[in-house]
Amino acid sequence: MNLIVAVDRNWAIGLKGNTLVDIPADRKLFREETMGKVVVMGRKTLESLPGGQPLAGRKNIVLSRDPDFRVKGAVICRSLEEALAECKKYPPEDIFVAGGQEIYQAFLPYCNVAHVTWIDYIYDADTYFPNLEQDSQWGLAAESEEQTYFDLCYEFRMYCRKQI
Repeated sequence: MNLIVAVDRNWAIGLKGNTLVDIPADRKLFREETMGKVVVMGRKTLESLPGGQPLAGRKNIVLSRDPDFRVKGAVICRSLEEALAECKKYPPEDIFVAGGQEIYQAFLPYCNVAHVTWIDYIYDADTYFPNLEQDSQWGLAAESEEQTYFDLCYEFRMYCRKQI
Protein backbone atom coordinates (compact mmCIF):
# COMPACT_ATOMS: atom_id res chain seq x y z
CA MET A 1 0.00 0.00 0.00
CA ASN A 2 0.98 3.63 -0.52
CA LEU A 3 0.73 6.73 1.63
CA ILE A 4 0.28 10.11 -0.04
CA VAL A 5 0.74 13.33 1.92
CA ALA A 6 1.98 16.93 1.90
CA VAL A 7 4.13 17.90 4.91
CA ASP A 8 6.06 20.92 6.10
CA ARG A 9 9.61 20.85 7.56
CA ASN A 10 8.20 19.59 10.88
CA TRP A 11 6.11 16.91 9.11
CA ALA A 12 2.94 18.86 9.94
CA ILE A 13 -0.09 18.17 7.75
CA GLY A 14 -2.94 20.32 8.98
CA LEU A 15 -4.50 22.88 11.26
CA LYS A 16 -8.08 22.82 12.54
CA GLY A 17 -9.21 20.29 9.95
CA ASN A 18 -7.63 22.02 6.96
CA THR A 19 -4.52 21.36 4.94
CA LEU A 20 -1.64 23.77 5.49
CA VAL A 21 -1.37 25.08 1.94
CA ASP A 22 -2.83 24.46 -1.51
CA ILE A 23 -0.18 23.90 -4.16
CA PRO A 24 -1.64 23.23 -7.63
CA ALA A 25 1.20 20.86 -8.63
CA ASP A 26 0.61 18.85 -5.44
CA ARG A 27 -3.11 18.58 -6.24
CA LYS A 28 -2.21 17.48 -9.79
CA LEU A 29 0.19 14.81 -8.52
CA PHE A 30 -2.43 13.53 -6.07
CA ARG A 31 -5.03 13.32 -8.85
CA GLU A 32 -2.63 11.57 -11.25
CA GLU A 33 -1.40 9.05 -8.67
CA THR A 34 -4.83 8.14 -7.30
CA MET A 35 -7.16 8.32 -10.32
CA GLY A 36 -8.75 4.92 -10.94
CA LYS A 37 -7.28 3.60 -7.69
CA VAL A 38 -8.41 3.14 -4.08
CA VAL A 39 -8.19 6.04 -1.61
CA VAL A 40 -8.40 5.37 2.14
CA MET A 41 -9.21 8.25 4.46
CA GLY A 42 -10.88 9.16 7.71
CA ARG A 43 -14.25 10.85 8.01
CA LYS A 44 -12.72 14.24 8.84
CA THR A 45 -10.54 14.12 5.73
CA LEU A 46 -13.58 13.24 3.62
CA GLU A 47 -15.50 16.15 5.13
CA SER A 48 -12.63 18.51 4.26
CA LEU A 49 -12.96 17.67 0.54
CA PRO A 50 -15.04 19.88 -1.76
CA GLY A 51 -18.67 19.34 -0.81
CA GLY A 52 -17.59 16.70 1.72
CA GLN A 53 -18.02 14.14 -1.04
CA PRO A 54 -15.94 11.12 -2.08
CA LEU A 55 -13.31 11.67 -4.76
CA ALA A 56 -14.65 11.00 -8.25
CA GLY A 57 -12.98 8.32 -10.35
CA ARG A 58 -11.63 6.48 -7.31
CA LYS A 59 -12.86 3.82 -4.92
CA ASN A 60 -13.22 5.63 -1.59
CA ILE A 61 -12.83 3.75 1.70
CA VAL A 62 -13.71 5.95 4.67
CA LEU A 63 -13.11 5.08 8.31
CA SER A 64 -15.55 6.36 10.92
CA ARG A 65 -16.38 5.13 14.41
CA ASP A 66 -19.80 6.84 14.15
CA PRO A 67 -22.29 4.00 13.55
CA ASP A 68 -24.72 6.43 11.89
CA PHE A 69 -22.22 7.92 9.44
CA ARG A 70 -23.08 7.19 5.80
CA VAL A 71 -22.04 8.80 2.54
CA LYS A 72 -23.07 7.86 -0.97
CA GLY A 73 -20.21 6.66 -3.16
CA ALA A 74 -17.94 5.39 -0.39
CA VAL A 75 -17.38 2.17 1.52
CA ILE A 76 -17.63 2.98 5.22
CA CYS A 77 -15.50 0.93 7.61
CA ARG A 78 -15.84 1.12 11.40
CA SER A 79 -12.36 -0.18 12.32
CA LEU A 80 -8.83 -0.59 11.04
CA GLU A 81 -9.41 -4.34 10.75
CA GLU A 82 -12.53 -3.84 8.65
CA ALA A 83 -10.69 -1.36 6.39
CA LEU A 84 -7.73 -3.72 5.96
CA ALA A 85 -10.13 -6.53 5.02
CA GLU A 86 -11.75 -4.23 2.42
CA CYS A 87 -8.31 -3.29 1.07
CA LYS A 88 -7.48 -6.97 0.46
CA LYS A 89 -9.93 -6.85 -2.45
CA TYR A 90 -7.48 -4.65 -4.41
CA PRO A 91 -3.85 -4.85 -5.50
CA PRO A 92 -1.71 -3.24 -2.75
CA GLU A 93 0.02 -0.94 -5.27
CA ASP A 94 -3.41 0.55 -6.15
CA ILE A 95 -4.21 1.63 -2.57
CA PHE A 96 -3.37 5.17 -1.37
CA VAL A 97 -3.82 6.17 2.26
CA ALA A 98 -4.73 9.86 2.23
CA GLY A 99 -5.16 10.92 5.86
CA GLY A 100 -5.62 12.30 8.36
CA GLN A 101 -3.18 11.88 11.20
CA GLU A 102 -4.86 8.90 12.93
CA ILE A 103 -5.36 7.08 9.62
CA TYR A 104 -1.73 7.63 8.57
CA GLN A 105 -0.47 6.34 11.92
CA ALA A 106 -2.75 3.28 11.81
CA PHE A 107 -1.86 2.32 8.23
CA LEU A 108 1.87 3.13 8.28
CA PRO A 109 2.87 -0.43 9.32
CA TYR A 110 0.97 -1.85 6.32
CA CYS A 111 2.45 0.49 3.70
CA ASN A 112 5.67 0.19 1.69
CA VAL A 113 5.75 3.45 -0.29
CA ALA A 114 5.13 7.05 0.82
CA HIS A 115 4.61 9.82 -1.75
CA VAL A 116 5.50 13.00 0.14
CA THR A 117 5.25 16.59 -1.01
CA TRP A 118 7.87 18.13 1.29
CA ILE A 119 7.31 21.87 1.79
CA ASP A 120 10.31 23.95 2.92
CA TYR A 121 8.36 26.02 5.42
CA ILE A 122 7.10 25.68 8.99
CA TYR A 123 3.38 26.26 9.54
CA ASP A 124 1.24 26.55 12.65
CA ALA A 125 -0.24 23.07 12.86
CA ASP A 126 -2.06 20.63 15.10
CA THR A 127 -1.79 17.41 13.07
CA TYR A 128 1.32 15.60 11.91
CA PHE A 129 2.57 12.76 9.73
CA PRO A 130 5.21 10.41 11.19
CA ASN A 131 8.69 11.76 10.38
CA LEU A 132 10.06 9.17 7.97
CA GLU A 133 13.52 10.78 8.11
CA GLN A 134 13.74 9.63 11.74
CA ASP A 135 12.29 6.15 11.12
CA SER A 136 14.99 3.56 10.47
CA GLN A 137 12.48 1.37 8.60
CA TRP A 138 12.10 3.98 5.83
CA GLY A 139 14.54 5.44 3.34
CA LEU A 140 14.42 8.19 0.74
CA ALA A 141 14.21 6.46 -2.66
CA ALA A 142 13.67 9.44 -5.00
CA GLU A 143 13.19 13.18 -4.96
CA SER A 144 12.38 15.80 -7.55
CA GLU A 145 14.22 18.99 -8.25
CA GLU A 146 13.15 21.85 -6.02
CA GLN A 147 9.89 23.41 -7.22
CA THR A 148 8.44 26.80 -6.42
CA TYR A 149 4.93 28.14 -6.02
CA PHE A 150 5.18 31.90 -5.61
CA ASP A 151 7.77 32.20 -2.80
CA LEU A 152 7.20 28.68 -1.47
CA CYS A 153 9.79 25.96 -2.18
CA TYR A 154 8.87 22.29 -2.17
CA GLU A 155 9.86 18.96 -3.65
CA PHE A 156 8.25 15.63 -4.34
CA ARG A 157 9.84 12.76 -2.44
CA MET A 158 9.28 9.03 -2.46
CA TYR A 159 10.18 7.02 0.63
CA CYS A 160 10.24 3.23 0.59
CA ARG A 161 10.16 0.78 3.45
CA LYS A 162 13.57 -0.86 3.78
CA GLN A 163 13.68 -4.60 3.16
CA ILE A 164 14.99 -6.47 6.17
